[in-house]
Order: sequence, then structure tokens, then C-alpha cells
Amino acid sequence: MPVLRQPRRPALRHAAVPLVLALLAACLSAPARAASRPAEVRGYLDAHSHLMSYEAFGGRLMCGKPFDPDGIAAALRDCPDHRPNGAFAWFENLTRHGTPVGTHDPAGWPSFPDWPAWDSRTHQQAHHTWLERSWRGGQRVLVNQLVANRQLCEVYPLKRNACDEMDVIRLQARRTREMESYIDERSGGPGEGWFRIVTGPAEARRVIEAGKLAVVLGVETSEPFGCRTIGGEPQCTRADIDRGLDEMRDLGVSSMFLCHKFDNALCGVRFDGGATGVAVNAGNFLGTGRFWQAETCTGPAHDNTITGPLYPSPPHCNVRGLTDLGAHMVQGMIDRGMIVEIDHMSVKAADRTLDLLEAARHPGVVSSHSWTDESYVRRVYRLGGLVTGYGSPADGFVAEWARNKRSRDPRRLFGYGYGLDANGMGPLPRPRENAAATPLEYPFTSPFDPSVKLDRLRTGTRTWDLNTEGVANYGLVPDWLTDVGNVGGREIVDDLARGAEAYLRMWTRAEGAGT
Repeated sequence: MPVLRQPRRPALRHAAVPLVLALLAACLSAPARAASRPAEVRGYLDAHSHLMSYEAFGGRLMCGKPFDPDGIAAALRDCPDHRPNGAFAWFENLTRHGTPVGTHDPAGWPSFPDWPAWDSRTHQQAHHTWLERSWRGGQRVLVNQLVANRQLCEVYPLKRNACDEMDVIRLQARRTREMESYIDERSGGPGEGWFRIVTGPAEARRVIEAGKLAVVLGVETSEPFGCRTIGGEPQCTRADIDRGLDEMRDLGVSSMFLCHKFDNALCGVRFDGGATGVAVNAGNFLGTGRFWQAETCTGPAHDNTITGPLYPSPPHCNVRGLTDLGAHMVQGMIDRGMIVEIDHMSVKAADRTLDLLEAARHPGVVSSHSWTDESYVRRVYRLGGLVTGYGSPADGFVAEWARNKRSRDPRRLFGYGYGLDANGMGPLPRPRENAAATPLEYPFTSPFDPSVKLDRLRTGTRTWDLNTEGVANYGLVPDWLTDVGNVGGREIVDDLARGAEAYLRMWTRAEGAGT
């Protein structure tokens, strides 16, 4: 600086040096501080869907694929056993209509007369062209939950894959990378596609800043690392869990469930209710040798009510909580900076898991599809975790968002997302009941990207309309979220647009806590 080289008053030289050094330090440090605060990304978040579940449950239960090297006609075809008229599709009929007897037109591409549909559980819902429409509409994070269930695989008579859950998880991770490469080939070459698998929050932020979709790998399985029970005895060890977590990190997995649907050696599950609960309870008996065991809850939190003459008066709580092996797995996930999913845990297991996370000040915790007791939402937010709502019609989704937001931690950025659970054996959002009176108007401008205008989704010769058909497949997510904004107003749109950023901040804090 000239004042250093040619001071006008030598007597002030030494007095000026500290001031000049302070100014120089400020100039040098300002860019570093700005670089440590990355610009906020904008885009919506799906924290829970299953792109590759067609490989689960023996590989013959779900029909169609999200991609096929031979193209869309090969990917979007019905199961061979559903032909000629769906009369033999007993699982589809049971889950869709409540009876194993029924029919449907098995034709897929290009006419799609009967599927996909919001209430069809066994037909492909997330072909890559439909997911691409959602990405173009503003989606920036997708958590692809690799899923398996040994018991359902063993019960379903048709198979082309083995039932070992961890083998299925490995296969689905490989299929996800194959889909990434397939989209790259269609987009100009390696790394050029819009679908990018990420293994950390910094990588995810770079992907989103490039305008692409960050795909996070999660695991939702009933027996992680073989941790089932037989006659009450665990079939895994701490060493199995440690090796398994290391392998999952090597596969690129960043978040995991400890239990799902059936009690295992790690934790008790949150019961399914109603007729579904009766069937799942039978599966619990087949898999573990025991039916669910329940007691009348004494606190505010409770599991779903189960049916049966031998159970006590509701509200029901699973007597099984987080086991010592489960606590070991939670600590292992904390040490590795992973995200813990608390949905599907019994309230006893969820409560103990949150205790451990709070003691470790680990913010990597998610309730991704409305399957935990509402009393835990505030604790999740206070930890720095994230809550996302299950996919439901716009009015119901808005109501759940409002309830969850009231439990937010005001110290942190609030962003919201959804867990669509596509290809997850559950219904997608049905048509809104009053849609005829206040329909979504086509074409519409995406509320997340004003440069994107979308008309009714068309695939092959088939056209879908959200107002009459709900979210029949993943391509209708932009329509659904625009309808959510029309019902809930600008505030929920802004919260959804911050979903990706909120997820990245949670993930960044989790990685830091685990190191």
C-alpha cells in the first residue's frame, strides 16, 4: 500500500502499522468467511422412495423397472403371471381391492390402460422419464431407500432372486449405479447425466449447484446384517454390525433404518394397524417365532393399535425397545457420521434412540414418511434433524406440514419435504376430494422454477391428470406439489423449496458430529 512505502509523517509509521495489518487481515479473511457459507440451494426433497424395489421380495412381486437397456417398452411391462387379464395377480388384487379375486388389463407401454395408478402397489411407479419430469420441475434431492424383506420373499411363491436381505441390498446399490450410467449415456457421456449418486453433503451441494438431482442411498430392511431373532435369540453380533456398517459406507449408503415391519435383534417395531397389521403380525410370527407383544401404554407416545383377542386395552405399545445390539448400531452410525431413520421403531425403541443421539449431540436423524409418534417430532427438530411427510392429497399434506412446523426449532433453517414411498407397497397421493371444484389448472408454471411450464403428463399414448387420477406415477409429483402450493399458499412452497438445503445442513452437521 502507498501509505507503507511513502509515509508522509515518519512519526506515525509505527502507529499506522497495526491499523494497516488489521485492514489487510480483514481483506484476506473476508473471502474465506464467505467461502465457508455456501449459497443456499433451492429445490424440493423426497426423503423416502424405492427406485430398485423391483429386485426385492424375490424379484417377481413388482412389475416393471425404472430403466432397461432395451428401452421403455422393455422396462414398462406387466409381470408375466398377471396375464392375460390379471386374474392371477392375487397380491395386486389383495393390496389394491382388498380381495385376492379381481382382474386388470396387463398392457403397459404405450397405452397403460390400468397401471400405473395411485392405488396399484405392484406396478412400476418411478420410471426414469417420470423422475426426470420431477427433476425438471424442481426436485434436487432423492433418498433412494434400498429395501428388502426376507419373510415376504419367502412367502411369495414366485422368485428369480434369493431372499438374503443384504444380498438384495447389494444388488439394488449396483442397479442404482447402472441407472446412473444409463442416464449418462443418454445425456452425453460419463458424469453428464442429471441423476448423480452422492456420498456426502459437499458432493451433494456441488451436484445441486450444477442443477442436477442428488441421489442419496439409504437402507430400509427388516434384518440388517442378518440381525433377526429366532426364539428370542439374536442371530448377529457386534462384529457383524461393525463389518456391515463399514460395508454400507463402502457401498455409498449414508442413512439406515434399524428395523422395519418385524421385530429383530436390534429393536421392536411400530405396529401396523387394522387388517394390514393382522397380516404383518403373522409375518412377525413366521420370521421370529413370536407374535408381537403389546402392553397398554402409560405415557403420551404409543404405537398403532393392533387387533386380536389376547391383547390388552389400547393404546398399545410394543414391549420391545432398543436392544443392546441396537444401541451398538446407533453408536456405530454416529461414529461414521450416518443418518439414523427412526420411522418404524416402536416408541420404546425411538425414545431410547433419541436419548443416545441427544447424549452424543448427533443431528443426523430423520423421520422420513410419517411412521413415528408425533410426540417425537420436536425432539428430532431440536437435535437438528429433519421430518418429512408421507405423500397424501394436497389438503392432508398441508395439514401435516402445519402440525410439524409448529414443533420446529426456531434456531435453524426450516425446510420441509415428502416421503413419497414410491414402489414401497403403499398408495401414492389419491385425487383430492374437492379437486372438481378447485382443480389444478393445466398448463401450470412450476412454483420452484418459474422458467418451467408443464402440461398434463403424457407417456406413450397415455395422458394423466392429477385432478382425476392423483399421483399415478412419479411424473405427477410436480403437479401434486403445485396443487399443495395452491391449497397451502406461498409459505409451504417456500418451505418445500428449502427442503434440499435443510437436508444438506442436517447431513453436514451429522458428518461433523461423527468425526
